[in-house]
Amino acid sequence: MTTGKRKILVTSALPYANGPIHLGHLVEYIQTDIWARFQRLRGNETYYVCADDSHGTPIMLKAREENIPPEELIERVGREHRRDFSDFHICFDNYHSTHTEENRYFSEYIFQQLHEGGHIAKRTIIQAFDPLEQMFLPDRFIRGSCPRCGAADQHGDNCEACGATYTPTDLADPVSVISGSTPIEKESEHFFVKLGDFDDMLRQWTSSGGLQSEVKNKLAEWFEAGLQDWDISRDSPYFGFRIPGYEDKYFYVWLDAPIGYIASFRNFCDREGVNFNQYWNSDSTTELYHFVGKDILYFHALFWPAMLYGAGFRRPTAVFVHGFLTVNGQKMSKSRGTYIKARTYLNHLDPDYLRYYFAAKLNARVEDIDLNLDDFTARVNSDLVGKVVNIASRCAGFINKRFDGQLAATLPDPALFEHFVAGSTAIAQALENREFGRAMRQIMAFADQANQYLNEQQPWIVAKESGQDAKLQQICTQGLNLFRILMIWLSPVVPELAARSAAFLSCPLAASGAWQTLQQPLLDQPINEFKRLLDRIEPKDVEAMLEESASQTDSSANTITGQHLADEPLASEISIDDFSKIDLRVATITDAATVDGADRLLRLSLDLGGETRTVFAGIKSVYDPARLIGRHVITVANLAPRKMRFGVSEGMILAASGTDDAGGIFLLSPDPGVEPGMRVR
Repeated sequence: MTTGKRKILVTSALPYANGPIHLGHLVEYIQTDIWARFQRLRGNETYYVCADDSHGTPIMLKAREENIPPEELIERVGREHRRDFSDFHICFDNYHSTHTEENRYFSEYIFQQLHEGGHIAKRTIIQAFDPLEQMFLPDRFIRGSCPRCGAADQHGDNCEACGATYTPTDLADPVSVISGSTPIEKESEHFFVKLGDFDDMLRQWTSSGGLQSEVKNKLAEWFEAGLQDWDISRDSPYFGFRIPGYEDKYFYVWLDAPIGYIASFRNFCDREGVNFNQYWNSDSTTELYHFVGKDILYFHALFWPAMLYGAGFRRPTAVFVHGFLTVNGQKMSKSRGTYIKARTYLNHLDPDYLRYYFAAKLNARVEDIDLNLDDFTARVNSDLVGKVVNIASRCAGFINKRFDGQLAATLPDPALFEHFVAGSTAIAQALENREFGRAMRQIMAFADQANQYLNEQQPWIVAKESGQDAKLQQICTQGLNLFRILMIWLSPVVPELAARSAAFLSCPLAASGAWQTLQQPLLDQPINEFKRLLDRIEPKDVEAMLEESASQTDSSANTITGQHLADEPLASEISIDDFSKIDLRVATITDAATVDGADRLLRLSLDLGGETRTVFAGIKSVYDPARLIGRHVITVANLAPRKMRFGVSEGMILAASGTDDAGGIFLLSPDPGVEPGMRVR
């Protein structure tokens, strides 16, 4: 392992900006975050960047379904993603979006460099076209019968029944997922990257030691079959960046998505004064690592290095590929409640539990991992609570009560302490190599040794013996120093537990370079009062999480099944006279601000066309106040004022949501051209 201070840039694959983060996503982000935190702990200059993947047909169609601009959709989803990542303690140095000027610039630049290098071809292709929607259909928006086995209702590019791959034009009985119409064939001119131009370079790069053996074996199959030209354009209508010089051609999302790594880092560098070129120039000596799932291997191990090389940028040092997540041995399932959103998990359980469990299951191979919820409960309770935290709780009370929080000046067993310090080498090697499961097993073996030491020394017995205060203080000081070493090792995995432990011990555990402090024991200094560091997982909380998850459906399911009507049946019938009593008016939001002490409320100033109202609205979780100013909304203008703890609310603005707001909150807005004060009839 390299011992000098390293310069490292780390990325995770970009989550798609049309839906929530779920536990399957978190396998990657937790894995990457642990590794990045470990590098910082070792004193290496490490940056971790990511972004939302914010372009493509699915986003365009989802925004259309919600009757909002795509920009509003991706902004809302971006806020939700940032919140979920933050609450799972994913420590990005920068989190950006592909719908940014930085990404536009680098997309156009890379395209131009490839074009000038002769690596772009233009040719006419035949595509499936929806005659009702008047748009070309991506493969995933066409369903039909498999041309090989005849299985019905298969994707436009592959069959889930027999595994065959094909083009949408090969499908029998094809149907547009969007309109239900039968697609027709239509010609279109597209741009292609001639991937075969980079065959020699890619063979050399993929053999340079930066890929796992399973990955290299898969790539060998693709090399053997011959590298195919890559279609990097899409036709209007499309949400993305236009190809310069063309009004109806857009960059394919998979061209600008990995460029998001560069764009996000550029945004960070411009803000923080970091040397961008040092990390991305072709002669860079820094390290660049991408963590991705096995489903996007082709893009990251072939297309991406080819794009970088052809445009004059450096190639990745390595691409680390991982498998998928199963829950209780099966694919995640909404009906079983095992399709678990990040937010649903957080409503019931501590994020450090999942971080530790994933770490205990992960290795450096391309293997699926299983979240067995019974094992999850037992392992977390046994390892973190029963072994690690137990060491601190067994020692802290004596130090706090008998010695006024003061540690002893010497260790009674310095050899045991040195034994722990020496174990750091193997644990660091395992963490460096992403053998997290091995590292956790090693750490828990040391935790067992610490508990064995306390069992042998029996401080609870020594505490009752006259004249043994010095011995008691030393035993407990030894135990707490062993606990400190364990928590430094674990700090990249369970950052909140480490933060609470650092506050208790009154010393940093996760600071940059803290690994180098392992060999220095805490002696003759005070610690703080011990407070409960971590609770046990209760099975009832796991069950509550599953029940909440099983009750959820996504927006597309709601549209199809009528779930919202099932959850909240229509109210009793009213007459037109009843409705006419409600005075609905168009209003313009002239000011918006958060409300101190309120978790959900925003204070809105509304202009009704000469009259100003103050309204409190429970939309803080989904709307940025600054983005609301100037927006038209519908307000109930003749609602009696309501005195609240924060002030008087003089009306109500209209919004749509599910029964528990789980699917989001959506303000109702009139069409452009309205004026404040107009009545809604």
